[in-house]
Amino acid sequence: MNLGTFVLKRLAFVIPQLFVVVAGTFLLLRVLPVDPVAKIAGNFATKDTIANAKHTLGLDKPLLTQLWSYLGGLAHGDLGRSWNSTNPIAADIGQRFPITLQLIVMAFVLALAVAIPVGRAAAARPGGRADRVTSVYSLFAGSQPDFWWALMFIFILYFHAHLFPAPLGILSLAIAPPAPHTHFILIDALIDGDFGAFKDALWHFALPVLTLAFILTGPIIKMTRQSVVDVVHSDYILYAQACGIPTRTVRRYMLRNALAPIVTLTGILFGYMLGGAVLIETIFSLDGLGYYALQSTLSTDFPAVEGAVVVMTAFSLFVYVAMDVLHAVLDPRVRYARS
Repeated sequence: MNLGTFVLKRLAFVIPQLFVVVAGTFLLLRVLPVDPVAKIAGNFATKDTIANAKHTLGLDKPLLTQLWSYLGGLAHGDLGRSWNSTNPIAADIGQRFPITLQLIVMAFVLALAVAIPVGRAAAARPGGRADRVTSVYSLFAGSQPDFWWALMFIFILYFHAHLFPAPLGILSLAIAPPAPHTHFILIDALIDGDFGAFKDALWHFALPVLTLAFILTGPIIKMTRQSVVDVVHSDYILYAQACGIPTRTVRRYMLRNALAPIVTLTGILFGYMLGGAVLIETIFSLDGLGYYALQSTLSTDFPAVEGAVVVMTAFSLFVYVAMDVLHAVLDPRVRYARS
């Protein structure tokens, strides 16, 4: 199977998967034992007030009619309006999703830049000192939840060492934000040539990025180490060495084959972090998509929760497709195994 056909087959699974998640989320939210109408109408509302509130929220229609109407709007890119703020949900998410995306991308770049060389070094001598140290580190980094590490990093690196700014958002109060060309504040600052805002935003991102990267490096190091060890002792590498193929060429083959499992793990972790970074966003006062979804859930703002789930799910699915394509490029056998 050629690469183009492989990509199309993988993309064909995205729409039904997205439909199942969207429909399931929509229906499950409406069978929860909570009454969003009571919150809007008040505890002492009359029957007419409650009826008007249901009509305003669209909850006076049959459940399947509500779902069909929502899917129709979604097909045209309309995520609806927030029940709390009445703002278009697409606009709210458009302001917040870039914050989450910048945080996660920078954390993964840092984690991969550290974890892959360290994992290769550990695999060079299994059971050696470097291998033992990285094993302990991997267990240590994953032994506590991310919010605990975030609080520890704030306590040590901000409160005591004063190496990072206060965890109060992505810009200092004295810095004016750049014009929202893309809503990615680092890119917008560069577009405006505002290097002061760029440096300040990058510095505010530094500690939450370091926290996430610290957590992510543990599993990536372990995967890199195990993957490299498996490849080094594989039959085709031993055969290539026995045939006298230059060491540089053999190492290139080793790296290419060892990267495939790392790519898969990275895609899984990336999708998880889209929603899993909510605690980091909360602790560092980053108004990202995860925090938006959490606040919407607590306030029973169902359309906002659905919008956040749709965006997270769609982006995660396309990340998984991209990782599958990259895996297929690194290891062409995958295309035929899944045909």
